[in-house]
Formats: sequence, structure tokens, C-alpha cells
Amino acid sequence: MASFNKVMIIGNLTRDPELKYTPKGTAIADIGLAVNRNYTTDSGEKREEVTFIDVTLWGRVAEIVGEYCKKGRPLFVEGRLQLDTWDDKATGQKRSKLKVVGENIQLLGSREGGAGGGEHGEGRSESRSEGRPQQSSRPASRPASPPPRPPADPDLDAPEDDIPF
Repeated sequence: MASFNKVMIIGNLTRDPELKYTPKGTAIADIGLAVNRNYTTDSGEKREEVTFIDVTLWGRVAEIVGEYCKKGRPLFVEGRLQLDTWDDKATGQKRSKLKVVGENIQLLGSREGGAGGGEHGEGRSESRSEGRPQQSSRPASRPASPPPRPPADPDLDAPEDDIPF
């Protein structure tokens, strides 16, 4: 029998990410997401239901969340469900918890103190595009020139009056 385990959620962080590292140096971030559901009852009353979800992120994804996310930030997480089970030392009972192991994320909203996702806020000047060349800044007095046109083909660039049909 085939099986499929995929989760996609959008929510707001309930706390600042807890970033840790394994002895081998792999990053782990534990976050909590609050996911809201708005609905109307049969009697017409509007209600809101909140679900709190624990998410664990690994590797570079964990480092990105640890660096750029704070409590309240909206976040899209794509991952899988995982059931953790353990013996409670205090009561001796078996315990379990369903959580999400995040594999991909997308940062939503704008950065703190900035407008529209720009490079503003917290006094940082480094670029977020790792390994990519930075775009050169043009002087404000010189407007950008239009892109060059390819050479004209006399058969394709003829005026409409010259077309025989």
C-alpha cells in the first residue's frame, strides 16, 4: 500500500526560535506556530479557533529561521508529520506527541522595521543573496538606458503598408 506524509501550514511564530547544534555541527531549530481558523456557526456567530503546532527544522533551514524570524512573524512551513513517543519519568506512563518536521520554509511579511521586504532594519548591511553577485548601484543622475534592440530583419520589420497581403 502506498503512503504519503506531507504537511503545508501557514501561521505566526508563538515564540522566538530556539537554535541549537548537534555535536557534529548540524543546526536544529524548534519553533511553535499558531494557525488560525475563522468560521461562522449555524446560528451566524463568527468564531476563531487557534491550533498550536510544534515544528522542528534542521540544517540551513533552521539557521535561516534562527537568524531572520522572531515571535509573531508569519511563516509558511512544508514538511511531514512525526510521532514522538517516550516514557514520562515522573509518572511512568507512555507519552506521545505529534509534531511537524519542516523541510522547506518561506518567510512571509516584511522584515522588522522595513517596508516590503527590503534590506532595512537592525543595522545590517550584508546581502541576503549568498553566493550571488551583487547588483551594481547606478548613479541617481543617470537614468538607465533601454536594453539594446537586436538587428532589424527587413522581412520581419517591414511597415504594414509594405506587406503584400
